[in-house]
Amino acid sequence: MTGSPVIALTAGGTGGHLFPAEALAAELKDRGTTVHLITDARGREYASVFEGDAIHVVQSETLRRKSIGGMFAMIRTIIGGVGESRQILRTVGANSLVAFGGYPTVPPGFAAASLKLPLILHEQNAVIGRANRMLASRASKIATCFDSVSKLNAPTKVTVTGNPVRPSVLDARTPYDVPTTEGPLKLLVFGGSQGARFFSDAMPDILAKLPENVRSRLVLTQQCRPEDMARVERAYADLGISADLSPFFTDLPQRLSASHLIIGRAGASTVSELAVLGRPSILIPLPGSLDQDQMANAKRLETAGGAIAVPQVDFTPEFAAKTIADLFEAPDRLAAMADGALSAGKPDAVQALADLVMAHAI
Repeated sequence: MTGSPVIALTAGGTGGHLFPAEALAAELKDRGTTVHLITDARGREYASVFEGDAIHVVQSETLRRKSIGGMFAMIRTIIGGVGESRQILRTVGANSLVAFGGYPTVPPGFAAASLKLPLILHEQNAVIGRANRMLASRASKIATCFDSVSKLNAPTKVTVTGNPVRPSVLDARTPYDVPTTEGPLKLLVFGGSQGARFFSDAMPDILAKLPENVRSRLVLTQQCRPEDMARVERAYADLGISADLSPFFTDLPQRLSASHLIIGRAGASTVSELAVLGRPSILIPLPGSLDQDQMANAKRLETAGGAIAVPQVDFTPEFAAKTIADLFEAPDRLAAMADGALSAGKPDAVQALADLVMAHAI
């Protein structure tokens, strides 16, 4: 190969898939490569800080069960996306494709395989996703975040790299500030687009049940959907809780780092960022997932000692209030959880993944 390689990335339209793709793009650009992203229209909207050379949009379709007519429509769309992806990969002169999961990666993945380009999969979760499962037999290598990944049966292809986190997360790393017995208790609650409503409904009742000596010291940061803001704000005002509410925090890594305890979902990016930052958490995995990938992610961090994993059905006001109070009244336990989370972190994941990609860029 002469000149610098051209690496194509493909990722689904969620932060969990696009954040590591964006981190890899920045690292590859620093190494002098040309980087292109292939995604769908939704992914194009999410890829706000992609530092590559170009973003290409192809048609794609969800992989959920459908009617007979829906299945045929899905197949037609995927075939169309494969054709579009083949044309893009040829036009840009791609040397390889890195797929980060999500249904928009299926057409580019099939296209790369049909062109006999090296295909590298990156699996963020402790259970391999359906898109990566479809592409696994065609992949040259599969990068994972965990030593073992459920439903992944290709041990000779696997390299454990970790999950690349955004540069802003790496920049936010500081030693854990153990809460004092009299000082503020900094609690951060966030749930992403699919979880914010649950926490808006649940947290006021939970925090109302905290002992007064804990509740009076709370400094709360919480993600709320715009339509929930007013009622949640009123509820906290009635409780005398200092609360900073917003639908979206542009400085979330800094807020995570400044917190004593985090309550949230257990998506791959969330778990990876908590581990890299070394922050204790209570994780309530999103229920209803076909593969229960968030619960598997949460259990891995819990095993490391960095989190408490709680099914949403068990996160009752009584249980949640007692758990939060017990943690805030035991600073040594919070400090131990911070150390446990940090032990599971892989801050050099982006370098490890870039090394793997570069080694297979023909």
